[in-house]
Amino acid sequence: MPQDSSMTSGRLGEPVSIRDLTERLPGVIFQFHRGLDGHMHFPYMAGSGTDLPGIDRKALGQNARHMLDRLDSEDYPRLMAAIERSARWRIPIATKFRLRLPNGRSRWVALRAQPEDAGTGVLWHGLMIDITEQMIEEARLRRLSDTDDLTGLANRRKLMARLNEEISKCDRHGTPLSLMLLDLDHFKRINDTWGHLQGDQVLVELAKLCRQMLRTEDTIGRLGGEEFAVVLPLTPAVRSFPLAERLRQSIAEQDFGIAPGQVTVSIGVAEYRLGEPRDSLIERADQNLYAAKHQGRNRVIR
Repeated sequence: MPQDSSMTSGRLGEPVSIRDLTERLPGVIFQFHRGLDGHMHFPYMAGSGTDLPGIDRKALGQNARHMLDRLDSEDYPRLMAAIERSARWRIPIATKFRLRLPNGRSRWVALRAQPEDAGTGVLWHGLMIDITEQMIEEARLRRLSDTDDLTGLANRRKLMARLNEEISKCDRHGTPLSLMLLDLDHFKRINDTWGHLQGDQVLVELAKLCRQMLRTEDTIGRLGGEEFAVVLPLTPAVRSFPLAERLRQSIAEQDFGIAPGQVTVSIGVAEYRLGEPRDSLIERADQNLYAAKHQGRNRVIR
């Protein structure tokens, strides 16, 4: 006996209608209509994704603003631009956006839709899927790729990318920028005397102390071993030098689980010169760091 195309099976031997099947889908299938007067609504929606808190399927059938007004402020113009491009050129929409919920949280939604001409405007047939967990995992992986495992600071790759960004801004706007290189003095002696676990703890506490003293716009990262760098946007040498001195003094006075004065740093500071290569700035800061080491350590040289 031929099967009804509107039926499929649920549990073994139990028929399920296409309507029931679509309601069980882990997402939303929809039709989205934009009229010639600009009015937007969803003539059809189905799927478990329509059960999001604060989303009224019937209201969306009358006016899409019920959902569009819940879009994240950064995502709204991007989605509206995608709709406009799709309507004008009859190209598919493929984008993602954040949907704000009444509890203050957001859900990430991926949207794919194909447009077609309609006598009253443009009609899209599409699919929306909740990708919140995927976005959280991607953000976690990005943090891992940008973060030093031990200290939680930016790693070398992230730090260099940040330095490139700030150099580009300086070249465009002529704003000041300073780079600070820090290196722990006699760190091998710390490891040999108190052990590598204590040495690691010193690095962790040093990172914490630096973050507390620096501004939110500053970026501190671990270059490797016991060497750190700080990118200081909008900061000329006349301001970065006193900051480096305060940082050096605070580190020297910190206990670090050993004793005050047992952990010190040498610091080299350099101010960016408009148009110079990034590596030239790093080299000048490194030369000043070497001079600080050569002149007795526990000091700042610019």
